[in-house]
Amino acid sequence: MTLSVVKRYLIAFDQYKWVGLATLAATVGVSGVVALQPTPPPVYVASGTLAYRRPSVIFSSTTTKIQQEGQEISKDKLLNQEVIEAAAIKLVKEEKKLNKEAAKLDSKELNEQVKILTKKLTDDVQLKMPSKTNDPNALIQVLYKNADRTKAEKRAEALMKEMVIYSENFNTSRLRTTIAQINKRLPKVTQDLREREKKLEAYEKREGTSILAAQSGVLPQAIINSEQQQRQLRLQLGGIEAQLKSLQERLGLNVEQAYVAQALSADPIIAQLRVQLFSIESQLKILRSDLQEEHPKIVELLKQKPAFEQQLQQRQSEVLGGNGVAAPLRSADRIRVDSSLDPARQQLAQSLIALQTQRDTVAQQLKGVEKIEQQLRQEYATIPNKQLEQARLAQQVALKKALYDKMQSALVDAEAAIAETTGSLIIAQDPKTDNVESSKRGLSVMLAVGGFVGLLLGGGLIFLLGMLNGKFYSWEEVRAALVEKEVPILGVLPEVIVFDSYGDEMPLALEPNSPYLEFYERLRTNLRRIGEKPVKVVLLTSAAPLEGKSFSAYNLAIASARSGKRTLLIEADLRSPSNVESLKIAADPLATVEPLHYYGNMSECVLLVPDVENLYVVPSPGFLRQASAVLESSEMRRLFEDVRNRFDFVVVDSPALSECNDALTLEPYTDGIILVARPGYTLSSMLSEAADQLLESEEDESNKSGPRLLGAIINGADIAVKFRNDVDEWELPLSAIEVRSAIEVRSRQLPQQFKPNTSTSLSDRQSQ
Repeated sequence: MTLSVVKRYLIAFDQYKWVGLATLAATVGVSGVVALQPTPPPVYVASGTLAYRRPSVIFSSTTTKIQQEGQEISKDKLLNQEVIEAAAIKLVKEEKKLNKEAAKLDSKELNEQVKILTKKLTDDVQLKMPSKTNDPNALIQVLYKNADRTKAEKRAEALMKEMVIYSENFNTSRLRTTIAQINKRLPKVTQDLREREKKLEAYEKREGTSILAAQSGVLPQAIINSEQQQRQLRLQLGGIEAQLKSLQERLGLNVEQAYVAQALSADPIIAQLRVQLFSIESQLKILRSDLQEEHPKIVELLKQKPAFEQQLQQRQSEVLGGNGVAAPLRSADRIRVDSSLDPARQQLAQSLIALQTQRDTVAQQLKGVEKIEQQLRQEYATIPNKQLEQARLAQQVALKKALYDKMQSALVDAEAAIAETTGSLIIAQDPKTDNVESSKRGLSVMLAVGGFVGLLLGGGLIFLLGMLNGKFYSWEEVRAALVEKEVPILGVLPEVIVFDSYGDEMPLALEPNSPYLEFYERLRTNLRRIGEKPVKVVLLTSAAPLEGKSFSAYNLAIASARSGKRTLLIEADLRSPSNVESLKIAADPLATVEPLHYYGNMSECVLLVPDVENLYVVPSPGFLRQASAVLESSEMRRLFEDVRNRFDFVVVDSPALSECNDALTLEPYTDGIILVARPGYTLSSMLSEAADQLLESEEDESNKSGPRLLGAIINGADIAVKFRNDVDEWELPLSAIEVRSAIEVRSRQLPQQFKPNTSTSLSDRQSQ
């Protein structure tokens, strides 16, 4: 098997070979020009080295960071104007002490000499930085050329000393700047954190009880209990009304009449007055049969009767109207009739009055329970908004707290690092000069050296361009990147060779004996082993377009259906045309007009695939301007809830993460996300960014609110696939060079309808 680095270099060489040839030609030309130049006069070059110094004891992480950054100090910083001027001043002063004539120079002439020497130092000094600054053994080479050997060594030494001093000042100044910036920003961050915490505390004190009641189920249970109590009260009220009606029919009195009759019949004074009136009437009847109306006894009895009747009316007012204040006006005869209830009828009247009182009580209770239910329902309707507000406030507090903790940690670390920080450079070797020999190489030797250097530069430039391209050129590189990010690899899928019979459709593994189904079946079984509960609804996405996520989603659904599972494929990419023509299905052209109605009616959007048993598909309506609104609608949520119960396995095809956030919007409806990568198309930066985005939310499982990454699949890998025909079986190694030769040989043995198109591969059509 060819190494991945060799594959990468071969592909890069095929793309940038003209750059390498141009570099080779330019290097050979330069070497020829150099060989023809005259020999320059001898110049002494003083060479000294600076080494990187590390502190012996490090207690602060900031010290390590500052020391590492100090090692990455650039050439321009080491040769800045401040360093060179300081070295020039020291050299001029030293020469002034040695030269008595120079000691007589005034400050103006001295400054002029410093400027001249500064310019000379700038022009003649050279600095060679190491290729790897993080290497503890790396060295910085300082070169200074001059016709005088002594001056070359002294000036190089002065420059090196100033570079060491600048390194120490540079590290310390960065620490002090960091501390000042943190102290400047810390009060504002602290104030923001306290304000957010107070808002969250006040909100939880105000709304925490109702939110907790809704979360624990107390509030919904209270609404249910209220409804049950209303039903019981209505049943009780109906029974009481039935009893009232029955008693009223038996007594022939309504409730008010029964109350009056019962009250009057139960009063002993009224009963006594009735007896006296009855006695008077009896005596009058007897006396009138023998005596005249003018008889004194009859006259006396007639005088007594109105008095008793008046007393009867007065007593009736006292009994019924509270000492006659609100008593109704009744005649004595009516009072005698109303107070004539026997004990049995008095008991019935009393029961009727009690039932009326009970009915009023139950009706009042029913009104109170209905009012309480309305209040509970209104409070329950506001719970989602309260929960969202509470989550938003908690998130703001968490963000402010994270920033505050980070700044505090950085401040403590920076303050501790001041005592440990030293310069990052030391003089490893004092500058020395070598003897200069004047020599001139021949033209042929220079051309040979130039050709060799050109080959190295051209090859290195080609390799560098291939590395800077940012793409993975082999599936081994993709796998290494995913392993580094700790992303589980669910499967490695081969590159599919496209035959002419497919036309513009995706090359799906629709045949039961397709050699590619084995790989997708392996992917499906790997998904079943994830987690404690089997994965039922998965969402496929990728970091960028053209990485084969739709192709993988289709074939994974086909493999699941072939295994006997009732499988559904949902095209959730509402920003691209549908691909269901590859399954010999026509999408509904009216779905784009009313997408919510389309997804709301499951019988219309779910279609059966005719060529694959157990496979169903929900085609995409096509490009929608308001795709996010459709994906976040209640119709889409109900669709996912229904299909989860009706199907054994659901595959969701969503857009790439670099295009939109549709995949993250749909993830809560699924059991997790599968990330699709593809050699030759996947950029390392975008894959790393997508993996970090999906893995960050899984760090804190207790407060998980982000997507769950199930793993990744590598699509379009150059791995061997066994093809079978009626004669024999043959293995197809899917490398870029061997594919064409293998297919050209075998295409002569296959039937005419299965001959491949050697100029087309999945790399050209998989994105469709």
